[in-house]
Amino acid sequence: MPEINSIFWDVGGVLLSNAWDRSQRERALEQFNLDEAEFTDRHEMLVSSLERGKISFDEYLDRTIFYRPRPFAREVFKDYVFSLSQPHHEVLAVAEQLAKSGKYFMATVNNESKDLNQYRIQTFGLRDIFSVFVSSCFVGLRKPEEAIYRLALEVTQKSAENCCFIDDRALNLESARRLGMSTIEMHDVEQLRRELRKLGVQI
Repeated sequence: MPEINSIFWDVGGVLLSNAWDRSQRERALEQFNLDEAEFTDRHEMLVSSLERGKISFDEYLDRTIFYRPRPFAREVFKDYVFSLSQPHHEVLAVAEQLAKSGKYFMATVNNESKDLNQYRIQTFGLRDIFSVFVSSCFVGLRKPEEAIYRLALEVTQKSAENCCFIDDRALNLESARRLGMSTIEMHDVEQLRRELRKLGVQI
């Protein structure tokens, strides 16, 4: 088995709660009493542009929420959305332990809008753990597109056979696996530890 010396991590659903996924959107719609069907139609047309960094979160909100007067302020809505981000402390502890060991190159590959991604990197101290952030908003590519995984390997100059990619969604692992990376579909922190050990990762 090739030695694993580089570990790429998903963020939402692995290290942290999701940023603006279905459950977060549902909570916000309920909190602010918004029409789900109306919002979803607009969201689906804009989410790719949002996550690829083509539009800002404010532009996205202009076209999904604030295209007409609302009984709440934009900043109140944004503060609520940002508050939905929560750490998965046990998983972050695993990542931090691996980073501090100095034995593994640590990076992320994730789909997020620029505003939320930068907020989460700063708020949860991710710069202290990861050297590179291959985020969809920075590179204009999204998982599960094969190109984002290939780019991650190219910009970090890592060999696929020496890399592991961790995600909580099976679909997002397929392209990484096709490129030759080892993969782990994370369900919980203990299962993650077991799977890393099977790959020879010292934890």
